[in-house]
Amino acid sequence: MIRTLAISRDHQVSVNVPLTQLDLQDYAWVWADFNQPSEEESRLLDTYFHFHPLAIEDCMHVLQRPKLDYYDNLQFLVLHALNPTTLEAEEVDLFLGSNFLVSFHHGILEEVDEAWERLLHHAHERTIWARGPVAAAYTVMDKLVDHYFPSLFAIEDELAELENRGGKESVEDLMNQVFDLRSRLLKLRRTVVPMRDLLYRVVNSQHVQRTGEHTVYFTDIYDHLLKLTDMIEADREMTADLRDSYISLNSNRMNAIMKTLTVITTVFMPLTLIAGIYGMNFAYMPELQWKFGYGAVLLLMFVLGGSMVAWFVKRGWFK
Repeated sequence: MIRTLAISRDHQVSVNVPLTQLDLQDYAWVWADFNQPSEEESRLLDTYFHFHPLAIEDCMHVLQRPKLDYYDNLQFLVLHALNPTTLEAEEVDLFLGSNFLVSFHHGILEEVDEAWERLLHHAHERTIWARGPVAAAYTVMDKLVDHYFPSLFAIEDELAELENRGGKESVEDLMNQVFDLRSRLLKLRRTVVPMRDLLYRVVNSQHVQRTGEHTVYFTDIYDHLLKLTDMIEADREMTADLRDSYISLNSNRMNAIMKTLTVITTVFMPLTLIAGIYGMNFAYMPELQWKFGYGAVLLLMFVLGGSMVAWFVKRGWFK
């Protein structure tokens, strides 16, 4: 599907005019959105707009890294939207010209729809008309970045909850949750950091068609990406601290278990020795004929075991 938003020179707005009936020279600027285009519609990138073949090839082969390429009177940007369910990146391509913006994406994206509605709502305003396609490109970028925040906030909420209930679950379950959060943060980082680098190029580029006023808006998006990067790094450090804490907790528990087993083994070793000696059944063992031998041996084993336990308590083994 291709939808169009055309602003005439007398500030009139036309929506969804077919490209075959649309002459770019008759309008102040035009935004054409290729939303899940068919093969026939995709060919219009070449037959109607005459974009560079390399740029068209990048549109057809997903997933490209966010980037900014310069062509004659045209800037080609590859952006990444974020799937809130899988946290995987979804590509959005922008062709920015002096009087047009072309957006191209293979899936339905809420961010682009929101940008479209925002531009459509304010399209009649002269200030929007004066800003031209750069304002539309900024709006798309801004919506894409704004939709990064909810996913990161959700992870931070899970981190806070995990930290609060840290002692109420098994270490194995807690470690699995920590590694799951780290994996999701890594997916977010793979999307946010390249977008941050791209916005740095846009802000500092001398080729992008913008004025000083536009620079302020793109700088604001760049600041949001810097904030996202800092939040992701802080969350990754927190998960690393939680992981180390759980490993230490697990080690302490294992040490306590080993200490208990060691005490039990140590106490029963001499008792086992005594039982083993008197279980050898030799014919000439004097204690076997003694009337009080059985009771004496049991008493000896009890006193010996009790003495060892008391010594361990005194040495602080049970603390």
